[in-house]
Amino acid sequence: MSTEKHGAAHDASGLPTNPDVTFESSDVEVGSIYWYLFALGVAVALSLFLCVYIFRFTANLMQKSNTPPTAAMQQMTDKMTPEEKQAMDYPSEPRLQGVPGHSNDPQEDLRQKIAADKKANESLAWIDRNAGLAQIPVEDAMKIIAEKGLAGAPPAEKKP
Repeated sequence: MSTEKHGAAHDASGLPTNPDVTFESSDVEVGSIYWYLFALGVAVALSLFLCVYIFRFTANLMQKSNTPPTAAMQQMTDKMTPEEKQAMDYPSEPRLQGVPGHSNDPQEDLRQKIAADKKANESLAWIDRNAGLAQIPVEDAMKIIAEKGLAGAPPAEKKP
């Protein structure tokens, strides 16, 4: 227990006093924040100019290092049709559908694929007549399986 009286560390107005503790007049220095924001803006502007300079430098370097086509390549391209020249601008097949240089319509390809799958799922055909394997429509196969069920798998052999 303390032997000091309560209230001994208070001044005349009743506020606590401590010689080791002082209070700041303001929590935030607005001037230093403005200087920081100004320095940040200058740094962003300088980095923008630096990036533009680097981009121009590398673009000029690429143009200077780009070699002209050889004489054989020039003769070959002179004899090509415009379609063949255009085909050289794109990578070889297969390419993604719907991108420049691809003549097929992806929507039409999808419609054709769906129609071919539907026709295959609804057709009757012999796969192997000698073995008795036939292709039947999916709906008919589902009805047969629902009526008869699937044949059970043989039990697995147990190894000692």
